[in-house]
Amino acid sequence: MIPSACIGELFVLGFQGTVVPRWLRDFAARYGLGGVILFDYDVQTRRYERNVKSPDQVRRLCAEVAALPTRPLIFVDQEGGKVCRLKKSRGFAPLPSAWAFNRLPPATKAALARQSYAELRALGISYNLAPVIDLNLNPDNPDIGAVERAYSAEPAEVRANVAILGEAARAAGLGLCLKHYPGLGGAAVNSHEALTDLSHTLDDAQLALFDELAPALPGQAILVSHGMVAQWEPGRPVSMSARALGALRGRRPEVLLISDDLQMQGLQRVLSTQEACVQGIQAGLDVLLIGNNLLDETALAASFAEALARAAEADCGLARQVGAALTRVRARKRQYCTQPATNRRTRRTLKGL
Repeated sequence: MIPSACIGELFVLGFQGTVVPRWLRDFAARYGLGGVILFDYDVQTRRYERNVKSPDQVRRLCAEVAALPTRPLIFVDQEGGKVCRLKKSRGFAPLPSAWAFNRLPPATKAALARQSYAELRALGISYNLAPVIDLNLNPDNPDIGAVERAYSAEPAEVRANVAILGEAARAAGLGLCLKHYPGLGGAAVNSHEALTDLSHTLDDAQLALFDELAPALPGQAILVSHGMVAQWEPGRPVSMSARALGALRGRRPEVLLISDDLQMQGLQRVLSTQEACVQGIQAGLDVLLIGNNLLDETALAASFAEALARAAEADCGLARQVGAALTRVRARKRQYCTQPATNRRTRRTLKGL
């Protein structure tokens, strides 16, 4: 039996504010907590005031989070370019878009990656939800190619960039998470807004990249998209497909599987957040990401944990899935939850960035 006191370790939750709110403290105390995700832009207020003001403020916030029960992981999307939650204008290290990064000399790439990733770790970030390894199969893709989130259509160029980022992350002690399985680069619609059919854009070279790179990178994690692949399981988003995730798990049993935000409209059109929590773990996910930014469901967080705990109590197969997922999550916590020492060297690093 899986006690409800640890079911929250399968959740990564977003929140509003520059300090840890009371509801999140209560959730962590009652259920445990897998992690939090930080954003700069608040979709609800349409202002850049959500969790990020300055390096010193983020460092204090990360220390607060790290002190919560079950030592949560701290995630951020610091891809570069448009998707940078920690922006240069706020005093953080610069990082160009993937498309621009790919065109830089290797030495310049390495220097930028080292500076950015050392800063993330010094702030207390555990995981960067990057890099995006989606092949740029459709340059007009509104959420990938058109906004420069893809490095290239060539697998060899993606590998070369990821090798540089992996080296920088390993040196910094930072976890990385590959996006967006099984590859969104060929899609024609934005999965934030609609269900994305990947049936005709599924690419063997793309799948090979995930299989090859995930176990080799620090963090050993893959973010799973809500795209649908009819030849895998008709009518089921990959993130909710036992067939799709079972095949991936069979090839890469050690990799941590993280859902894309469960509040994305593409998924919300077919499943509520609560339904997705249960069905996602049943399918083989390890981590349920709920940003509470696209939607504000903070008042429902406890009910999501309770629903998953009840379902696991009633289903031995789901209970086994929960137990295996907890093992993988806790292994990452042991490696990446250690709060960096606020010694003189760390303070100098933050000041100089």
